[in-house]
Amino acid sequence: MAFTKLAQDRPRILIVGGGYVGFTVAKKIQKAVKATGGVVTIVEPNPYMTYQPFLPEVAAGSMEGRNATVPLRQHLRDTEIIPGLVVSVNHAARTAVVEPIDSGEPFELQYDEIILGAGSVTRAFPIPGLAEVAIGMKTVEEAVSVRNWVLERIEVASVLEDADARRRALTFVIVGGGFAGVETISELEDMAREAVNRNDRLTPSELRFVMIEAAPRIMPEVPEDRAEKVVAELRARGIEILLNTSLSDATGGNLQLINMADKSPAGEIDTDTLIWTAGVAASPMLKNTDFPIDERGRVRVNADLRVAGDAGVVEGAWAAGDNAAVPDLSGGGVGGFCVPNAQHASRQALVLAKNILPRDDRCGGWSGPVEGRGEL
Repeated sequence: MAFTKLAQDRPRILIVGGGYVGFTVAKKIQKAVKATGGVVTIVEPNPYMTYQPFLPEVAAGSMEGRNATVPLRQHLRDTEIIPGLVVSVNHAARTAVVEPIDSGEPFELQYDEIILGAGSVTRAFPIPGLAEVAIGMKTVEEAVSVRNWVLERIEVASVLEDADARRRALTFVIVGGGFAGVETISELEDMAREAVNRNDRLTPSELRFVMIEAAPRIMPEVPEDRAEKVVAELRARGIEILLNTSLSDATGGNLQLINMADKSPAGEIDTDTLIWTAGVAASPMLKNTDFPIDERGRVRVNADLRVAGDAGVVEGAWAAGDNAAVPDLSGGGVGGFCVPNAQHASRQALVLAKNILPRDDRCGGWSGPVEGRGEL
């Protein structure tokens, strides 16, 4: 693929990723940048932004996949959109290497300022069998796949005569007790119960839903008393919640459980369905840049969302969302940072858009940054 119509003679603000951060910032600044003779460029492999908090609803069939996405070109008419992936950045030279989605030759893209909104990827662990059997919940495609798979397992179970195979087909395991895990298991249990109620060969009591969480509690982002109420509600619905528990092996869907305290065996579960929602990790692309990165692979930023390292602010570089270690000035964030979720990403994007443009909307000069948390 040859990109022959890219702007080459105008100042460019390059946005890496078209998720919550990239989409929101581009929408807020595109007209102002265009009016001053510049161009906003987004590099994103998908032609749409995904509302990731809606993926559990998509997985349960209560929302169509298309309603959880926003077409980029429909809303970013004054933004240059490149279908591809930024694979490395040399900020000292103000260049990014872009890999087109059609596996064409990578090319360099010059920019003046860069906004890192590459988001996150599913955080996996080196557990035997995990890569082969687990399904993630980061994309619309994965959510639709989960829905189809769960409904298929229910139909298959209804005609199985072997009791063990039937039990395995009707056992659904979700690993991870964060917002994504809780919402996913709640929505899927609703959908599965309705599907079973419509099938004369099955009863709801045959369904088994299990949540596995390595920590001593779920949902670390909320107060503990609220998390305990959620656990009580899920258990009242017949959902098993295994805390302080993890997997040591997932080969062939035979899940070997261990106690986190002493790594002793904690039983096993046979299942055809393992859904992995055990957190996220910052985009690995950041390792191929010259930006300051913290121990968790996130780019370091100040509260005004400018990239900053030990030597101070990195001029012309900004970051927000899951790929950034954004200080939580309220003091409530885990480790002192904002947790990686869509709510924080969208709010940070609004602050970043205000900071990167002059307050009076005239070209030239900065009127001072807005601290990220103060405007949230």
